[in-house]
Amino acid sequence: MNRPLTVLVPVKHVPDAQEERVLTGDPPVLGRGAGILSELDEYALEAALQLVEASGGTAAGHRVLALTMGPADATAALKRALQLGADAGFHMLDDALAGSDAWVTARVLAAAARRIAEAESRPVDLVLTGMASTDGESSLVPGQLAERLGLAHVGFASSLALAEDGTSLTATRHTETEVLEVVAELPALVAVTDRINTPRYPNFKAIVAAKKKPVLTWSAADLGLGPGDVGLAGSLTRVLEAVPRPPRAAGEVVRDEGEGGIRLAEFLVAQKLV
Repeated sequence: MNRPLTVLVPVKHVPDAQEERVLTGDPPVLGRGAGILSELDEYALEAALQLVEASGGTAAGHRVLALTMGPADATAALKRALQLGADAGFHMLDDALAGSDAWVTARVLAAAARRIAEAESRPVDLVLTGMASTDGESSLVPGQLAERLGLAHVGFASSLALAEDGTSLTATRHTETEVLEVVAELPALVAVTDRINTPRYPNFKAIVAAKKKPVLTWSAADLGLGPGDVGLAGSLTRVLEAVPRPPRAAGEVVRDEGEGGIRLAEFLVAQKLV
């Protein structure tokens, strides 16, 4: 490899899927509170770690950096990323960011990526993301972020291989009808699926080491963004109304007295399920 590689992994702090999700405020936004690192982001982080480890790791000067945007509780996502192996964390923390849609999120992350390159005194060679967040599940941010950074974008990659000279990578994409191999010159942005690897579990040594890793916190102003650029003010979309899902109605019990199959078929036809 010609020079050390810098890989940036945006990670998101999301509500735990095991807990009830609620919308709060006016206009309503998803209540965050206590949460976890988005599971799909762990695959992107593991992919980054495997790429740099295969090329010599931190001893060869390679860097894996974690970036998050969110309230103070989002620090938990960064801590988890550092425990998993990221070398440093960057937190975009500002009340003005609340309510940002995918459009604004990509704007903030792009500004942060440029600021990180300045702070690191080296360019970001590769941005690795999950294919979606486990709360919004829109898959909109990776493509928009690539566009704002002027990077080649490879989506839904299920495997990655870095060229020996470190100037390009090959990604495998599975579609419904074929398997594609896509080659992208670096710098690039790749969104990976949950088929790419099995994320590692941090051991005690990694958890202790994570406490000594640096985390930088920046506001929107630090990134050169004004109040009208972020949050609800800068967003192109917003939730106008939200109502609780109606409680599930009791099911109908059908006793099979010789016509159970017929009644089941009639029910499926009536519900347009067949």
